[in-house]
Amino acid sequence: MAFSTDFLIIGTGISGLSFALKAAKIGRVTIVTKKAKVDTATNLAQGGIAAVLSKDDSYDLHIQDTLRSGAGLCKEEIVRMVVENGPDRIRELINIGVHFMTREHDPAHLDLGKEGGHSARRIAHALDLTGREIENALLHKVAENPDIHLLENHLAVDLLIGSKAGVKPSTSNLDDLCLGAYVLDRESGQIDNWRARVTVLCSGGCGKVYLYTTNPDIATGDGIAMAYRAGARVGNLEFVQFHPTCLYHPLTKNFLISEAVRGEGGRLIDAKGVHFMEKYDSRGDLATRDAVARAIDTEMKASGDDCVYLDISHKDAGFIKKRFPNIYQTCLSYGIDITKQPIPVVPAAHYMCGGVMTDMWGRTNIENLFALGETACTGLHGGNRLASNSLLEAVVFANQAYLACDNEKDRILSTALHESPEWSTGKARMINEKVLISHNWDQIRRLMWNYVGIVRSVNRLNLVKKRLEPILREVAHHFRDYFLTPDLVELRNIALVAELIVQSSLLRKESRGLHAIVDYPEQDNVNWLHDTILSRSDKTIKSYLLDPDEYE
Repeated sequence: MAFSTDFLIIGTGISGLSFALKAAKIGRVTIVTKKAKVDTATNLAQGGIAAVLSKDDSYDLHIQDTLRSGAGLCKEEIVRMVVENGPDRIRELINIGVHFMTREHDPAHLDLGKEGGHSARRIAHALDLTGREIENALLHKVAENPDIHLLENHLAVDLLIGSKAGVKPSTSNLDDLCLGAYVLDRESGQIDNWRARVTVLCSGGCGKVYLYTTNPDIATGDGIAMAYRAGARVGNLEFVQFHPTCLYHPLTKNFLISEAVRGEGGRLIDAKGVHFMEKYDSRGDLATRDAVARAIDTEMKASGDDCVYLDISHKDAGFIKKRFPNIYQTCLSYGIDITKQPIPVVPAAHYMCGGVMTDMWGRTNIENLFALGETACTGLHGGNRLASNSLLEAVVFANQAYLACDNEKDRILSTALHESPEWSTGKARMINEKVLISHNWDQIRRLMWNYVGIVRSVNRLNLVKKRLEPILREVAHHFRDYFLTPDLVELRNIALVAELIVQSSLLRKESRGLHAIVDYPEQDNVNWLHDTILSRSDKTIKSYLLDPDEYE
């Protein structure tokens, strides 16, 4: 079936919901999300949102902290724009009902936290449940808006592209035109054409490409994969941020121990109780995430231990329980009293600093296609994201995208909703053996964890590239031979994103930010002070997943 809307938003995180509330002033908005509306990375975010909110801070300090963390690859004009827009976006969130913590004896001022890489307290937070507080407030406002229609359990499969429908973009500066998306209804199994005047990809990151991740199960790189298949440019996919401190316990798989714990005095120690961060970085426990993750990785490999420990037990027990109620209660449920004992932690895949390349307004190289949030590569994060800059980027770029659309609303609302081909099932049949999906899913994630992790080598990258080939070929044939299921759609996406991460990692012949490769241990500012960009139009990757019939 075919449906139409003015704005089609794929994802219900902070960027998608923020944009939806503003875009509804222009036209009809439809949001699709592949599971429940709260199944987002935003909902799991603990630390907070960074912005200049006190007299002890300044735009220049926040800009310099961001640039320093980004290892030379941040776009300074983007950093400045985001930082200077930050306070207004925080006030907007407060006005829609987000309750950030205020000072106990001075409720007129926010209680600002501090995290690794920040030179001042600038993290607005709701204790260690900031993401949930923001998500709930945004969803409440969306539910009140009659011009916004939210569809749960609807999974975007591919973008509707003008070149396949005989429609060209309005200018030669753009590579194609987006007409909407094919969307799979999880309950009926039907794939519908959702035609839209503007399509916005904000489907989150790709942590599930790795075996161990802090991300929710929805983080399968859908937006990046769909955009690349459609011809959008993607960049800097080698810069996968591993959060240094994920709870290490056999009964939990992805519980994050917020960076704010170190910001409030937590110390990293080894199994013997020895502090070790000073050996690796002069900032000690408040070093940036890339430095801390590599230090922990080095310590674990040297000692053979399965984890290190994060100790905040020297702080007052009442303070710990009040500042970190969720972390305290969760750890206690696993028999760990963080007021008395250190927390076992390991690094885990956390955040994709690369993504779909956009301009300052969130626009891609495909007309009427925007990318926001973790799906996008805006130039803010560079080679390593500064803590709590992600939620900031999401709300600032949601506003930028709205301003761009509002400026062109007459053109957008007069854009024809073009007919596009219905989804063809061909001779597809039902898939009766789910092991065909689960086995490949597991293989890809283990290969990526073991070969494309915190520290890489050319040899391991080439090995994983070779070992991925038969898996990619098999996934491509499954996609062609069987009726689509959500698991098959996600498998296709993580397979392509894994391939793109490996290719990007092989291209960057230096160590910078989150990309540490033993064959090129030094940072090369002569040859590599630029983005790593991949595009299907460049034929950079001749993938089984793009044109399976060509690779019989």
